Amino acid sequence: MGAALEAVTPDQDLISQWQRGDEAAARELVTRHARALARFLAMQGAPESELDDLTQEAFFKAFRSIGTFRGGSSFRTWLLTIGGNVLKDRQRQWKHRKVLALTPDVADPAADPAGQAEARLAESKLQESLGRLARLQREVFLLRANEGLDYGEISAALGISEGAARVHYHHAVKRLKGWMA
Repeated sequence: MGAALEAVTPDQDLISQWQRGDEAAARELVTRHARALARFLAMQGAPESELDDLTQEAFFKAFRSIGTFRGGSSFRTWLLTIGGNVLKDRQRQWKHRKVLALTPDVADPAADPAGQAEARLAESKLQESLGRLARLQREVFLLRANEGLDYGEISAALGISEGAARVHYHHAVKRLKGWMA
């Protein structure tokens, strides 16, 4: 017989354990949700060089205000909402910052330059198209397409009805298809 699968502790139980001082519970929450948060932030337009800082700040704010988490949505949904707000705050700061590159990127000689250029163009077009969407359409689209959240979780995270989440997603997909064509 194979080894028995270890039961996964629900997020709510980990939160309670952390509130009682169990640092391992906090580490488990971070391990469990950090990649999804970073992926969400990247799709929202966060530069790769800032992802670690943004992810860390979102977790810091989440743990600092964990007492306000009531479980109306999943911990991940709540965390993604906090992460989105952290990114919006940081984007306002970035508008006033100038960055000067000190060294040029060195191309990988083994890479396919044409394929890389095509991928960069498609990524750039998608990022531009996502940026053109209304804020709610973009957030609903990313939560649904990237994070796989259902409409109930999306509605809880964004404070809108499930019907509104469906409509925003539908319009986002329709617009993105048109812009990407």
